[in-house]
Amino acid sequence: MKRRNFIKAASAGFLPLALNGLPIQTYAQSKFLQMIQQAASANGRILVLIQLNGGNDGLNTLIPLDQYSNLQKARSNVIIPESKVLSLPDTNLTGLHPSMSKVRELYDTGRVSVIQDVGYPNPDFSHFRSTDIWMAGSGSENYLKTGWIGRTLSHVYDGYPTGYPNAAMPDPPAIQIGYGVSLSLLGHHGSVGMALSDPNYVYQMLTEQVDDAPNTPAGHELTYIRLVAQQTEAYSIAVKQAAEKAQNKSTLYPANNRLAEQLKLVARLAAGGLKTPVYVVSIGGFDTHANQVDVNDTTKGLHANLLQQVSEAVFAFQDDCVKLGLGDKVCSMTFSEFGRRIRSNGSVGTDHGAAAPLFVFSEKVNPGIIGNNPIIPANTIVNDNIPMQFDYRDVYWTMIKEWFQIDTKVIEDDILLDTFDTLPIFAQNLKVKKVDNTHKLNLSQNFPNPFLHQTQINFFSPGGQCTLNLYDYRGKKIRVLLQKNLPHGTHEFILDGQSLKPGNYYYQLITPLGRDTKQMIKS
Repeated sequence: MKRRNFIKAASAGFLPLALNGLPIQTYAQSKFLQMIQQAASANGRILVLIQLNGGNDGLNTLIPLDQYSNLQKARSNVIIPESKVLSLPDTNLTGLHPSMSKVRELYDTGRVSVIQDVGYPNPDFSHFRSTDIWMAGSGSENYLKTGWIGRTLSHVYDGYPTGYPNAAMPDPPAIQIGYGVSLSLLGHHGSVGMALSDPNYVYQMLTEQVDDAPNTPAGHELTYIRLVAQQTEAYSIAVKQAAEKAQNKSTLYPANNRLAEQLKLVARLAAGGLKTPVYVVSIGGFDTHANQVDVNDTTKGLHANLLQQVSEAVFAFQDDCVKLGLGDKVCSMTFSEFGRRIRSNGSVGTDHGAAAPLFVFSEKVNPGIIGNNPIIPANTIVNDNIPMQFDYRDVYWTMIKEWFQIDTKVIEDDILLDTFDTLPIFAQNLKVKKVDNTHKLNLSQNFPNPFLHQTQINFFSPGGQCTLNLYDYRGKKIRVLLQKNLPHGTHEFILDGQSLKPGNYYYQLITPLGRDTKQMIKS
């Protein structure tokens, strides 16, 4: 058995370290993390990924108040009463779930950027497949066996794990608090997730010595496994030392909140001098097919409790970071494998959907909402979805390029394997031009609507590349209607819809000014 095959088969069995009752899984190096480590050494920036497992209902999280009447028709048994929605101060068009009062406070003080309707083309509604897509950094048409972090490991660290950790890089490049190793951390040699085992091996780890093993092929593999285990032990020492050097300063962490416990540990480790630039935390329970709300009060129930936990945990974490002197060094980002459908179901819940909003928290964000409210049809059908406004890889691209300031050519060639858009998530001092995120596009409602054979779409081009896409009722892109450089001015497009089945569709315009989406009906 080759070493790489042996490790690939064996690495998943390692047990994680427990620190203060929380399991910690340390991640080994990839080219992406090496570059982030170098960037973080210079600017000390930290990215915290907050995974909302199960598929968060975006329409009850960030509520499109200008679409409220149609939304109420579609989900009358789960919708939040309009009077209870926490409207955002710079717009009367959008509001937050009432349980997210702490996020509203962060928004009021300019520490939240919200990206509307994040997803990917041709969405998959399986938890496992959609999560794999997000972790792999791929499109739905690609079935990758490696993750977006780990796939460059083999040719970048040919001798890994020999020589790591060392004086220049004593700390784990990334830490996940929780169990398991995600696809994002699978490289060509197998899992880069590492575990901590027997602390009696610490001296041997630091001197890169291992116990003697038989001079046989199996013995060589045993030596390699021991080296991996010892490296993990060394990382555990660094983590424990960092935890011993600092104490949390915020008194706002709520009790009995698992996410808050995880973020509290992240703040403590960062304050203790750990150079780790990436942390992953998670909270489950967002697969709300049934009993999403209290039937007597839709502002309460399962989803409300989850959003309150996230809101209070993030608020306390932000407070702690400021008091620990990390306020301008830490950026947190939520993500979920998908959203929920527009229509609720008969079980007082919502089913697997497509796009959903994504939240970024930091003192360095360009505060506000990126994108426009989704269009809610007047008459929805059971499979109607919110189409994607922004590819999730646009967010990844922006995080890597702007937050960690990594060269775009490297991101394109080695990390995301394509070029994506830079979103105005971060403020001017991160070299991102501050933009006005208010509605600037002029995409007209198609006429006639409903239509039988043909319909006309008028739109304004600021000059430059314009793309007009057509999506079905599920949010799946089915046709690129137009993609070309157009001069400044108003243009029209005639859609021949004779081959389309009757039902609801969405069309989306993408120009240098941004994106806009409208709904149409084929009769």
